[in-house]
Amino acid sequence: MSSLLRNTLLSLFLLSFFGWSSASSGSRSILREIDAENGDPRDYGLDLNLTNFDSVLKDTPATYAIVEFFAHWCPACRNYKPHYEKVARLFNGPDAVHPGMVLMARVDCASKINTKLCDRFSVSHYPMLFWGPPSKFVGGGWEPKKEKSEILIIDDGRTADRLLSWINKQLGSSFSLDDEKFVNDHLPSNVSDPGQIARAVYDVEEATTTAFEIILEHKMIKSNTRASLIKFLQILVAHHPSKRCRKGSAEILVNFDDLFPSDLLLADKQEEIDGKGPLSSFQICGKDVPRGYWMFCRGSKNETRGFSCGLWVLIHSLSVRVEDEESQFAFTAIRDFVHNFFVCEECRQHFHEMCSSVSSPFKKTRDLVLWLWNAHNKVNTRLIKEEASLKTTDPKFPKMIWPPKQLCPSCYRSHIQRNSEIDWDQEEVFKFLTNYYGKTLVSLYKDKDALGNDGAEGVVEELVASTNALVVPVGAALAIAVASCAFGALACYWRSQQKSRKPRRNWN
Repeated sequence: MSSLLRNTLLSLFLLSFFGWSSASSGSRSILREIDAENGDPRDYGLDLNLTNFDSVLKDTPATYAIVEFFAHWCPACRNYKPHYEKVARLFNGPDAVHPGMVLMARVDCASKINTKLCDRFSVSHYPMLFWGPPSKFVGGGWEPKKEKSEILIIDDGRTADRLLSWINKQLGSSFSLDDEKFVNDHLPSNVSDPGQIARAVYDVEEATTTAFEIILEHKMIKSNTRASLIKFLQILVAHHPSKRCRKGSAEILVNFDDLFPSDLLLADKQEEIDGKGPLSSFQICGKDVPRGYWMFCRGSKNETRGFSCGLWVLIHSLSVRVEDEESQFAFTAIRDFVHNFFVCEECRQHFHEMCSSVSSPFKKTRDLVLWLWNAHNKVNTRLIKEEASLKTTDPKFPKMIWPPKQLCPSCYRSHIQRNSEIDWDQEEVFKFLTNYYGKTLVSLYKDKDALGNDGAEGVVEELVASTNALVVPVGAALAIAVASCAFGALACYWRSQQKSRKPRRNWN
């Protein structure tokens, strides 16, 4: 049994048995920049007031928040601001050194609109700093006589050094005011040392989340695209490098028939589908995925890199995880997903043309990995010329042929000076790609239990043999059968046995 079939069956079984849920309480926005109209654009600390305090702290993906209550007329507050800003630089804004960890905000108690808000937190002096999970600030407050509270007063943060030291004690970290973005100064800015790709796992999660948000927003699930989405979800369930993305993908796959009934899709009644399901608030990789930061894939400008880079990393990471017998299925799933759901028209046309040039089915993982690598370099070669002529190149992250020699010396045999072509050692390239997008990608994840394999090799065989309740939607059976006739048969059998019982799920 292939790993695609094993992992998909196990994920779907566990989902039906334990009632996994990845529902989110609502959409989230990331605070990337300070609005120049509402404050100094050079400020890193976020200015809040009564009207947006709860909503911002509710929506932030940061794990913790610091809120400074101050008064603009207070000399001590004015003198403290540079200290607060030095620390906020590390955590806030598009150039944050350690994004997604701490949201640093401030409230001006001298503004009448904030009187009730400052009263909620019993502000007795300025500046006064509070620390806690963002959710605890929402609709909440602080009382000096309350013995137990998840909101703490920061009692030793009068300088930038002392404030950061206090934060380090809470997080068990060793951040420094001199920390800079994770780059290798000895190489061009987009030629990272191998360890940097480990941060891309966050970008893979965000790219997955963004892709499905786009699909829903543009109502792209039609009768003729339904099967291709099911196939791609199968690949995600089995091989996504993030467990929480695998979990969310499985939940969508399990409930696919209920969420996207084929009869309504055939009748082109997308508005009825949107109205009956809760997917507007569902996050495929869970509600804790940081949004808008783009760590490995961050460009020097908001309009460069980001989602397209994250999607490429996702595709490469999937390719190195499939087994030989899954390679053709993975290729068609990726090809059809990009063709049907990537909203850049020119990009998907170019990709589809390259896919159409494949003359024979893939039989080896190696062939798929190298084909995608070569295709990506062809795209970069074309974009290098286009961006140079249009002057749209990201100056800090120009497109390049990859991997660079600094990153993989053994991948290069020699340069043929006649036409500047590279003589690649493809065996070395394959080894490098497998390690780079495989083990290294997930090596630094802060919660390694959210990644990696489920450690269930061999267990699935028993599950398949012993259970009569594998939760597989009937609409998925066609796509599943393409990968495995046995899986398709199981799907049909399950449906026949479970007509009177709906799979257990919780979307709210």
